[in-house]
Amino acid sequence: MEPVTEKKALQGGEFLIRSTDASDVFIPEEFTEEQKMIAQTCSDFLNQEVYPCLDRIDAQEPGLMQAILDKAGQLGLLGISVPEKYGGFGKDFTTSMIATEYFGAGHSFTVAYAAHTGIGTLPVLFYGNDVQKQKYLPKLTTGEWKAAYCLTEPGSGSDANSGKTRAVLSPDGKHWIINGQKMWITNGGFADVFTVFAKVDDDENLSAFIVEKDYPGITLNPEEHKMGIKGSSTRQIFFNDCKVPVENMLSERQNGFKIAVNILNLGRIKLAGAAIGACKRVADLSVKYANERQQFGRPISKYGAIQYKIAEQAIRIYACESAMYRCSQNIEDATHALVASGMDAQKAKLKGVEQFAVEAAILKVYGSEVLDYVVDEGVQIYGGMGYSADAPMDRAYRDARINRIFEGTNEINRMLTVDMMLKRALKGELDLTGPAQAVAAEMLQIPDVTNNSDEPFAEEKKIISSFKKAVLLVAGSAVQKLMMQLAKEQEILMNIADMLIDLYIGESLQLRVEKLSTIKGQDAVSVYMDMLRVWLNDAAERIHKSGKDAICSFSTGDEQRMLWMGLKRFTKVPPLNVKESRRRIAAKVISENKYCF
Repeated sequence: MEPVTEKKALQGGEFLIRSTDASDVFIPEEFTEEQKMIAQTCSDFLNQEVYPCLDRIDAQEPGLMQAILDKAGQLGLLGISVPEKYGGFGKDFTTSMIATEYFGAGHSFTVAYAAHTGIGTLPVLFYGNDVQKQKYLPKLTTGEWKAAYCLTEPGSGSDANSGKTRAVLSPDGKHWIINGQKMWITNGGFADVFTVFAKVDDDENLSAFIVEKDYPGITLNPEEHKMGIKGSSTRQIFFNDCKVPVENMLSERQNGFKIAVNILNLGRIKLAGAAIGACKRVADLSVKYANERQQFGRPISKYGAIQYKIAEQAIRIYACESAMYRCSQNIEDATHALVASGMDAQKAKLKGVEQFAVEAAILKVYGSEVLDYVVDEGVQIYGGMGYSADAPMDRAYRDARINRIFEGTNEINRMLTVDMMLKRALKGELDLTGPAQAVAAEMLQIPDVTNNSDEPFAEEKKIISSFKKAVLLVAGSAVQKLMMQLAKEQEILMNIADMLIDLYIGESLQLRVEKLSTIKGQDAVSVYMDMLRVWLNDAAERIHKSGKDAICSFSTGDEQRMLWMGLKRFTKVPPLNVKESRRRIAAKVISENKYCF
């Protein structure tokens, strides 16, 4: 599988079959001064306006969340990606991701902020006509009006297009009459504007409508009692002959499902960004406590078992952050290319995100699961105090859990990852067949176990290349053997998805460390090399396990043995003293007394 020689932008999903130059990726160490300033503003905002009143937020003190959002609006933080003509800052996608990350540590406020600026505002920004944008965006940008998104129903969660809410044109043709029920509506208790999805008559697909809270026929259930994010307003909303002006249909009839899918793509990568912000705060708290807590005459940060946890928190956070900003810049670059080709700017933004929907799904899964790991180990580092509601891990642990359900469950996103890759291959947008056949042919050759290159990162690049071959071997064999039945074999799909996730995150981490070495020098990135090598060592085991489970699910006999041999070849890594590597990583974090990468 030779790398493509022509210099062209990487397309969504192509990470599996093409190599990437480290010089072509964006890394957080390259933030501009303006981006750093926005990040600091978000961090200061949490310290001043959110953290001092977390208990009051969780108690849903009347008017408090709205007041905090108002203050964010006054600083322009609700309109970072909204064009200046509508009162926003008009910043690029990567900058909006930075704000998402730094606000990610805000617990329930994070959810309210993300719902308002993301699924609440973006449907109007991306799909609204000029009149709709002029009417709604300035008020949403300042926070004068708050937004919510009404898609989920009691009988339609992951299968959103099966919703039963209906819209019928009034006899005079001036209103859509909406009837139905929506649930799990974030910001539902105080939103002024709702994006509501409903089917017109017997249409196959949803349509979308902009609905104001004062329209007749809207009633709300009481606030839901939730495991976590208790300060986030979550309600059921009922529409009983709700009259919506005909001019408030968003986009075209039956375009609602497309709107929902594209907004979810955005939401997935944004969720990963928020998860990283939350992870960093928990990692900070974890190491500070480990340095303060004395047992047997010394801080618990001196003990290897605690150092393992601190190091592993850092490795997973840094790896996820690497992939998240790589993908963010890919989306931004794809958007610029589409605009340069003549596409409308807003359409280009959507198309850019759609192009990297596979990566967005990967990041949603990995980001939410990294956060779960980090908070779980945070509780463990705190020990008994971790279980106390008077310590910060209680709230962090409970609030983290929703992220594996938000924006489509992780199971759905795993299956979507593979499904989208295969559909792109069938459309001719992604050549998986050629590389898969090349891997099958390589299986018949004697493996080359030498590595004579003195080039930096040669060993790591070889490992990443082998991981790609492992994925192509398993996925290609599964497709060939099961054909259309593969879609029904969810366990195999999730095995392949896990292999893809480890591949994408691992390559992103390798590219970041390599680029960082060109900026700081090889000697200055030794601890980052430790993170990379530990991550690849552990990923090899995970990829082997996922691949083996899949192979055993669809093959037997000689075919199975042949696939096993290939998988073992492609997941072989050199021996590594992971204990010493993790200790060096932990030592850096412990000495800085914070997450410092």
